[in-house]
Formats: sequence, C-alpha cells, structure tokens
Amino acid sequence: MGLLDSILGRGRPVRPDLDQLFAVPSAALTLEAGTGFTPTGLGSVCFAGVEGSAFARVRQDVRELLDADTGRGGVPVEFSRDDYGYTWMLSRQAPGAEGTASLVNDLHAVNTLLKDGGFGPHLLCSLIGFRDQEDRPLALVYLYKRGTFYPFAPVPGGEERRDSQLELQVRAVLGDDLRVEEDLSRWFPVWAAPGLRTEP
Repeated sequence: MGLLDSILGRGRPVRPDLDQLFAVPSAALTLEAGTGFTPTGLGSVCFAGVEGSAFARVRQDVRELLDADTGRGGVPVEFSRDDYGYTWMLSRQAPGAEGTASLVNDLHAVNTLLKDGGFGPHLLCSLIGFRDQEDRPLALVYLYKRGTFYPFAPVPGGEERRDSQLELQVRAVLGDDLRVEEDLSRWFPVWAAPGLRTEP
C-alpha cells in the first residue's frame, strides 16, 4: 500500500479466504449463547453469469462432489434463480450445532469447486441460516471477494425491511469469532435468498 493510499484511507482489497467459513460452527455457539439464534441447517451459495452448458456442468459437478464427500445418495441440494438472475445453490443438513459443520463443509466444497473450475469471478456470497425461538430469521453472509461476514436480519412478514438493531447486536457478539465486514454499505440485503426459509 502506497503513501497516498494511506493518506486517503484506501487499503488493499482482502483476498478471498474460503477457510474463513470453518469459523462458523464455533461462531454459531457464540451466537446462540449471546442471542438465542440457532442454525437451521440451511445454507446457500450465490453466483452469477454461468449459463447454458457451463451451468449444466456446474450442477452435475456439485451433485457429484457433495455425494462423494458425504457418501449419501440423493444429495439434498437445490438450484434456483432469483429475480436478479443470480443462481443459488441450497444445501440442507440437520438443524442445530450438529449439522453446522457438515453444512459449512458443503458450502466450502462448492465454493472451491467453482473457484478451481474458473468460476471464481462469478462467486458472490455464501449464506448460513439461523432462527430464534420467536421464529425470526437471520443469516450470516460471507462475501467471497471480501473475505468477510455480515449479519442479515429481515423482519418477518414478507415486507422488505431489515432489523438493523439486531444486525448490529450480532456484529458485536461475533466480533471476536468472525472477520466481520466493517463497511456497512456492503451489508447487502438478500431478501429472497434460499437458506432464509425453513419450510421443506
């Protein structure tokens, strides 16, 4: 970083570090102790710009990878597109702490597969879903290109409103467990992201 960058407060962008995802299981315990939110067992990966035969290959590779890694038949993974044209891959594991490590392994494996397959520039984020006893949704969102996390807490009821107070509370609780994104303008809403819902 040069002198001018230091004066103007500009820094080098953080390099993607997928191993940051492995901090989530421990952070989930901290989150439950501090806020009462527990993992739902749902998590997703979002990417853009993969079409046609390349998209078909990605789908097949993901299914084969997760099946090989877990040894389970009929891999519980789903693909969908949102209103903005982004593709989401949803993985399902057991809710609670028990399934969180397996879920993180799934998300890490899919991100790595896409990165190694030349789709790294298309990766946007990964998401891990949580709920509390009042059935409020919460997600920890990992920004691939930033190597950081942020909390996203949509207000229940279908309206596109977020609980900013809860998000700031989660940031304070997890500050020592995760690399939390400092730039609040990068805490993008992911309203319809798979992984926020809990219905089968």
